[in-house]
Amino acid sequence: MRMTRAAAKERNRRALLEAAFQVVSRDGYQARLEEIAERAEVTTGAVYSLFGSKNGLVIALVADRLGPQYEDIEQATPPELGLLEAVDALARHYRRGCDAPGARSGLSLQFMLQDMALRDHELGARLAASVRAQEEHLIALLTGRSHGGTTVTSAQARRLATALRALLIGLSQGVTLGLTQDADERYFADAARTLVSNTTLVAEAEGVRPAAAGDEA
Repeated sequence: MRMTRAAAKERNRRALLEAAFQVVSRDGYQARLEEIAERAEVTTGAVYSLFGSKNGLVIALVADRLGPQYEDIEQATPPELGLLEAVDALARHYRRGCDAPGARSGLSLQFMLQDMALRDHELGARLAASVRAQEEHLIALLTGRSHGGTTVTSAQARRLATALRALLIGLSQGVTLGLTQDADERYFADAARTLVSNTTLVAEAEGVRPAAAGDEA
């Protein structure tokens, strides 16, 4: 049965995203558009038609990889959980991801994208914007949860989301590379819970600067 035009377009889009993942994960900045198109069994013209440019394809690749990750995170942290329980579940979810079949290839893509962002200012700016847009899902996921008798505000959730992503991505990279020893789910969860109990995050989110060492009493 002959595919409709829409079905063929979607097939080409998916094929290009998968091919881009394979090639960019391996070659980074040196990834050739011609090889990506060849792997996807389309012409380079299809890349420009569907994504506008090679950079457009890379941005779409990031969104394609991050979107399902945040969907999985939402399932792992149902809305009835308080903040500490949600952060615990989130941290454990990240740790389990380190043992997933595609963990090393996913990490390779992270490193290659960082290299590409450093080499290409325009791509770097677009990548940063794409990651920030996806991070809004995590901020929304944390906002409104109960903690210490209060409700987490959007400002607090934003600060916490930034810190959590930095912590959990760093730990995950260490585990995947074999650099972090004995970092099991409990370790991830304890580290993440420590961020929540850090009063600096809460105080600054509310506009109060906590006293630093050496400040006058």
